[in-house]
Formats: sequence, C-alpha cells, structure tokens
Amino acid sequence: MKKLVLILTMFGIVMAVNAQSSKKVTMEMSIQEIEDRMALKNLVDTFSILADVKDIKTQVLLFTENAIVESYRDGKRGSSYTGRKQIEDAFAGFLKNFEVVYHINGQQTVVLDGNKASGIAYCMVTLIGEENGKKMKTVMGVFYHDDYVKENGRWLIAHRKSNFQFTEKTGLIQ
Repeated sequence: MKKLVLILTMFGIVMAVNAQSSKKVTMEMSIQEIEDRMALKNLVDTFSILADVKDIKTQVLLFTENAIVESYRDGKRGSSYTGRKQIEDAFAGFLKNFEVVYHINGQQTVVLDGNKASGIAYCMVTLIGEENGKKMKTVMGVFYHDDYVKENGRWLIAHRKSNFQFTEKTGLIQ
C-alpha cells in the first residue's frame, strides 16, 4: 500500500511539473507570436514611412536580397521586379514624379508559420505631383499580399503583390 501511495504521489508531482512546464512553453510561444506580429506591423509601417520620405535605399533593405515585387490593377499583373536593385530602381523612378507621398496604413492580418509568414495589409496612398503643368492629387486604394521571412532574427518582405484597387485623380487649386 505504501508503494502505491508513493507511486501515485510521484506521478502527481511529475504531472504538476509537466503542466507548469507546458504553461511556460505556451506562454513563451504566445509572447513570441505577439513579438512577431508587432514586428511585421512595424515592417509594413516602416515601408510606408520610408516611401513618404523617399528614402528608397533604406526602404529596399526591408526586402530579402532576391525579393519579388509585383503590381496588379484590375486583377491583371502589370510590372514585376526581382532583387533589391530592380526594386530600388523601380521605386525611385516612380516616386521622383511626386512632391508629396503620403501613406495611411490600415488593417493587417498575418498568418505565422515559424520563420515564415504571410499577410495582407491595406493602405491609402496620396500622391501630389505635376501633370501637364497642373498640380494633381492622386489617391490610390491598395492592399499588399506579402510573404515574409525571418532572417537573422529580423522579418523581411520576400514577395509582395501590390493590388491597386482604385485610383482617383483631382486637380489642386494653386
């Protein structure tokens, strides 16, 4: 009888230790997930801020070395760029046409899978520049479908599909 009580007591202690260990692992995983989600939100927001100040050299460092950026309008693929150099040249060529670039980021969803993730982020972009001697404001509704990878502890964009849903142009009174 004493052996049975001792075995049951030992079993109870092992179960209690395992339960606490399991809770700790679950809590550590939850904290890591929160940190990853925050880092991915920061990545998307930093991309937009760097576009607004036209710091393209820093902006392209948010992409993996061989990242792909594709643009879609009306469901049809337009441009596609591979690698930081092509992406930098494309972004610089586009942004040079505008005096003001202003992103407002909205909702973002993310699916985490270890050191990989995918997500969708919504954005309103306002661009002000000259067309045919007249100052124009262009507003675009965009959502980005991104694939991310974590390299050396840092999240980067590996593949971005920029989906331009609408564009509205208006002249500005000068």
